Amino acid sequence: MRVLHVVGARPNFMKIAPLMKEMERHGDRITQLLVHTGQHYDPGMSDIFFEELELPRPDVNLEVGSGTHAWQTGQVMIRFEPVLLEFNPDLVFVVGDVNSTLACALVAVKTGFTVAHIEAGLRSYDRSMPEEINRLLTDQIARMLFTPSEDANENLLREGVQPERIFFVGNIMIDTLVRLQPKAASRWDALKKEYRLDDYILVTLHRPSNVDDPQVLEEILAALDEISQEVEVVFPMHPRTRNALEKFGLSPSSSRVRLTEPVGYLDFLALQSHARLVITDSGGVQEETTFLGIPCLTARPNTERPVTITMGTNQLVESKTGPMIAAIRSRLAEKRRKSNAPPLWDGCTAQRILQTLPGF
Repeated sequence: MRVLHVVGARPNFMKIAPLMKEMERHGDRITQLLVHTGQHYDPGMSDIFFEELELPRPDVNLEVGSGTHAWQTGQVMIRFEPVLLEFNPDLVFVVGDVNSTLACALVAVKTGFTVAHIEAGLRSYDRSMPEEINRLLTDQIARMLFTPSEDANENLLREGVQPERIFFVGNIMIDTLVRLQPKAASRWDALKKEYRLDDYILVTLHRPSNVDDPQVLEEILAALDEISQEVEVVFPMHPRTRNALEKFGLSPSSSRVRLTEPVGYLDFLALQSHARLVITDSGGVQEETTFLGIPCLTARPNTERPVTITMGTNQLVESKTGPMIAAIRSRLAEKRRKSNAPPLWDGCTAQRILQTLPGF
């Protein structure tokens, strides 16, 4: 079997690594090709993750880079087609909801190849999010839909997807977390000493709705400044967020809001594991904090991962100073909520995906 994997952005790397590692165990039956579209091209958001996740270097890098959604999607499609035709795979795996996911799925289907979508069925029901459009369209054209939670199955069935195309396999990001958690834990002592960490909140924000609007970003910084008088704030900077701060001339007024460079997967996992609270707008971090049992505030009006609220530690919060301060203080004051890992978030998702393929 010839399998082509597509990655384009940091969250994709954590999702494809377990599947490639599982397929390596069957190297006599599976030939793999890894295509990186280059959607995330910053070394801090790309190179370090290949190293830490023990992910093979890409066989092909399309080097698309940044641009408008339409330009980026179009460039991925143009550059991906000849690679696809030359490799001639039996199955094309796309993951998540970034532009690369939809672009490569569309090219593959148009040229007659079978597409499998990992992390299918997630819905925020907010079509102003580019990711929501990518999710909806990819799920309509992919042949095999691998879902991380039972609500995702229900979403697909409501949309008229045939049940035989849907495979509930669990959350593949948790495969990576389970495998690398011991390694992340071993880095904590050095990380704690380097950053002089004790009691802290961890923050990660990158979505346009939070960082591209100077008024919203200023509201968030004001909340972090205020709360930092009570507990230190550690804020690794996504390149988009750092660029926005520079563009708008904004910065925290408190020295207890510590802006750092982006950190790798292992260090971020260690930071999450020891934080009093995590504030994020990332889908993956909502899932990781739920599995780890760490309180999480998601600065968004909605989430495509409601299971992290109903079963996990997540709570939505408005990206405004007053509501953020109130929510942070409330979460810090309350007893740690009990968190149950949702069904099949057990580190074995890649194995279940492989078992669905012909001959396995």
